[in-house]
Amino acid sequence: MTMKHLDWMGCDYYIVIEQSQWNDYATTCGKEKLLVLPQSYIDDYDTWDNLGDIKSKGPGAARNFAWDHSISNGDKRHWVMDDNFEGFYRLNRNRILFSKTPRVFLAMEDFADRYINAPIVGPNYACFVKSTDPVPPYILNTRIYSCLLIENAIKYRWRGRYNEDTDLSLRVLKDGLCTIQFNAFLAGKLTTQKITGGNTDEFYSKEGTYPKSKMLEDMHPDVAKVVWKFNRWHHHVDYKRFRKNTLIRHSDYTPIKGINEYGMRLVDRKGLR
Repeated sequence: MTMKHLDWMGCDYYIVIEQSQWNDYATTCGKEKLLVLPQSYIDDYDTWDNLGDIKSKGPGAARNFAWDHSISNGDKRHWVMDDNFEGFYRLNRNRILFSKTPRVFLAMEDFADRYINAPIVGPNYACFVKSTDPVPPYILNTRIYSCLLIENAIKYRWRGRYNEDTDLSLRVLKDGLCTIQFNAFLAGKLTTQKITGGNTDEFYSKEGTYPKSKMLEDMHPDVAKVVWKFNRWHHHVDYKRFRKNTLIRHSDYTPIKGINEYGMRLVDRKGLR
């Protein structure tokens, strides 16, 4: 699903796959987009448990490989995304508008580049933003999940069999750095366990949501706890302690005058293909 929408938007991207998936992906996506995950990344991945290889280790190993691949390309930052996004959007006057341009990603990149201490940013889920309730253009110092722009130079790497994106966000915040979750730009994401495949098949349909919630509590007992709500187990994280983390602008940053629309304009979606 994500690949379909990135293609529609005209984005360049890579797909990290295991060797056994090569034939399927090469036929449908094209060989030039594929990166084969070395087995060493799977073997060395820190799952933060003692279960070993009895079940999937989650996406963290592939994400660590993508991180290193981006560094080898000389990139400052890289995007990493789940594979089940339904689209990407711009919020304009509380209207959620489909984006057919990768400039929504460029706008988030440029905003992050204003600051020396915002190594992880990303869009909020569109389903969490209601057209009836005004929201700020961004929220500071909360979890960034499923679609993340990561500064390559930071010291962290992915770990954990579950909730690895929330864990990464918390490690950044605990070191006094900032995260930026955009409402001005949104991602269309099916909610947990609403789609087959991936973590739904590997984890949630077999064991429920308690193990993933408990792992985050074990990783961060000072801010995370397991709670029962919406008829299933969740993790609850107290982000209030990070309110004092403050964005610091680059000394050479000069704000532009007026509004930069990044070449984006409103069109009738009926005419889009």
